[in-house]
Amino acid sequence: MAGHGYSKTIKAMMHESVKEFNIVEGQEITNTQIIKWFKDKYPNVKESSIRAHLIIMSTNANSRIHHNVKPGVEFDLFYQINSNTFRLYESNKDPRPIYKQDDAENRDANDENIDEETNELAEFGFEKDLQNFLVKNLNLIESGLELYENEGIRGVEYPVGNRFIDILATDINNDLVVIELKVSKGYDRVVGQILRYMAWIEQNLAENLQKVRGIIIARQISDDLKLACSKINDIELMEYELSVKINKLPYKISG
Repeated sequence: MAGHGYSKTIKAMMHESVKEFNIVEGQEITNTQIIKWFKDKYPNVKESSIRAHLIIMSTNANSRIHHNVKPGVEFDLFYQINSNTFRLYESNKDPRPIYKQDDAENRDANDENIDEETNELAEFGFEKDLQNFLVKNLNLIESGLELYENEGIRGVEYPVGNRFIDILATDINNDLVVIELKVSKGYDRVVGQILRYMAWIEQNLAENLQKVRGIIIARQISDDLKLACSKINDIELMEYELSVKINKLPYKISG
């Protein structure tokens, strides 16, 4: 039995909702309608989990590449029109579903990117590389950190409303840790962003007595950011360093 107390997975519930709404091809449905359906029928399922599943079950959502999505009808249910509206995925006319990074990069150029922060990461490839590296090496940030995961929803580009947290992790006390990355200099304006994410997680995802804290990681932390965070106990600042090693190849090319 899953953590929400029901024998069904949220993916199975989502398919059930489509049948009960009697949605046909081309018909639109909003996240508000689906969330209300869940609250009426499966009230123990958190709204954050519903919203996250709407994304990973939308074939054109770039951020689904982070959430162990597999080809097939289980995941390929919706096509996202905008941040609030969906329709059924139509395999005969819609672009091929996104499963991995190559799919996201090679998608139809006319297909509007529905994920603002994912688009930003695509433009700044280095931030994506930094994110991927840290996801695999969370112990470098803090011993005992593990990537958040629940029913296939992973803490990479974790959806909070219409925005996305770079990394969501749990610590050795099972408290939630919101991690925001800046590839160059971290300025004080990031404080408002991470506080908003932390509050959203606290209200929509955290269990009873589960604490939420934040970590900002940047190449350089500005003095203004240090000053802003000096009055906030739940946010930690970190700087990263890069190193490059050059190895001489043990052979020569003749010609």
